[in-house]
Amino acid sequence: MSEKCSHHKSKRRKLLWRWFSGILIFIFILLVIILLVFAILEPKSPRFVLQEATVFNLTVSTATPNIISTSIQVTIYSRNPNDKIGIYYDKMDVYATYHHQQITYFTSIPPVYQGHKDVNLWSPFVYGDNVPVAPFNGLALSQDQSNGVIPVVFKIDSRVKWKVGSFVTGRYHLHVSCPAYISLGNNQNTGIWIGNAVKYQISQSCSVSI
Repeated sequence: MSEKCSHHKSKRRKLLWRWFSGILIFIFILLVIILLVFAILEPKSPRFVLQEATVFNLTVSTATPNIISTSIQVTIYSRNPNDKIGIYYDKMDVYATYHHQQITYFTSIPPVYQGHKDVNLWSPFVYGDNVPVAPFNGLALSQDQSNGVIPVVFKIDSRVKWKVGSFVTGRYHLHVSCPAYISLGNNQNTGIWIGNAVKYQISQSCSVSI
């Protein structure tokens, strides 16, 4: 009786091992195919350009504590340079930083699919009220205020998926940085007044990392 039980157990182990080996082989072949497809298609990162920035409010105070208030609408151009690869943007958060410090709230852009060679334009508002500036940025803020120009980096944090035919990859983190120099106070002669706002034509390429 014990010999029969051990025989059945041995057959069950062999069957399970065959199933497990088959699944591993299938996953390995699938991964190889995906890598080959990506190597052949050579996927390229999307291109981003900061086209415009319309400033409704940008005020700084170098009193204690240093604070900054912003209300800016940015126009961001995005292009998918790939011939056969689409891009799903699952989540996109736009915000502004000053010397690596976030100075606005997150503004979300709705999810979107960007097809082959497609172009998208987004015009989100970013804003922050009386945001305290870190003490180590206080001196830079005073200098920028006296110069009449403040360096701001508009950033996009996103999660993207690549689409090849009917196959869709997992999510990847996408980080976009768009630098700009925004004038303060009376030093706004480089912009165009539109009502109570000033529009700046920037056309600045953004850095992209995945």
